Amino acid sequence: MNYEDFYLSMQPQNKTVKDSLASLQKLFKAISRETESGDVKSLTRDLNAMAEAAASVSAALDGMKDTISGFDTRAYFESGEFAEQMLSACREQGVDVRGDFPVYEMFPYRVKLDTENQDIYLDRKKVQCMRPQSFVETVRNGQEKLNKAPFKAAVFVNELADAYDLAALKLNKNPESDIYLTSLYKFLAPMSRFRKDYDQQSFAFDLARLYASDVEETKNGRKYQFGPSRNQNKAIRILDKDGQEQYLATIRFYK
Repeated sequence: MNYEDFYLSMQPQNKTVKDSLASLQKLFKAISRETESGDVKSLTRDLNAMAEAAASVSAALDGMKDTISGFDTRAYFESGEFAEQMLSACREQGVDVRGDFPVYEMFPYRVKLDTENQDIYLDRKKVQCMRPQSFVETVRNGQEKLNKAPFKAAVFVNELADAYDLAALKLNKNPESDIYLTSLYKFLAPMSRFRKDYDQQSFAFDLARLYASDVEETKNGRKYQFGPSRNQNKAIRILDKDGQEQYLATIRFYK
């Protein structure tokens, strides 16, 4: 089952409906004029033509209903065909994707497929879309919009440094120690209601933009350094400015 095949099968009926509706609109204007002017002969002719156009719309709509009823949305999701076509669309449109069915990462988005209800979640938002190509276009457009959004790297690095200092104090760390970024996130968004507005994927996206920026130090002159970890569960995956994946696990601020 392929959505593009289903899409193509709907096009002739869509065209019929479109053409018939255009004809109905034209005929409606004509019979309005004919009624006003008293041209009963033309009125009778155009009313018959209008009835034929209306019947054409009705037949096309019935055909569309039959086509839709033959598209098993549950099987489409449960068989993994939607996911397979979604990944194919990602490759075609150059959208980086990682993960396994039913959860994927399209940085900085998290995508989850709900096979039971045939729904897609983009982060926490439900997206009503069963056309993989269209869904991936939505993701790509969202990524482009995020990348164009203003970002003050100098402000973010200072906020990160403040969280680092608080974490070092709370975690009893020595000055200039490496601290896990996942730990700093909890200090940046300490309460669950804050994390709804600023989730870890948003944090990862800000880290990626800082990583790609030319900001090298905080306002008080401290430099920073990202570090890796052998524990991949502690690493945050980002894409650099060249679209290559990087794994950032720790950070330290130092003089």
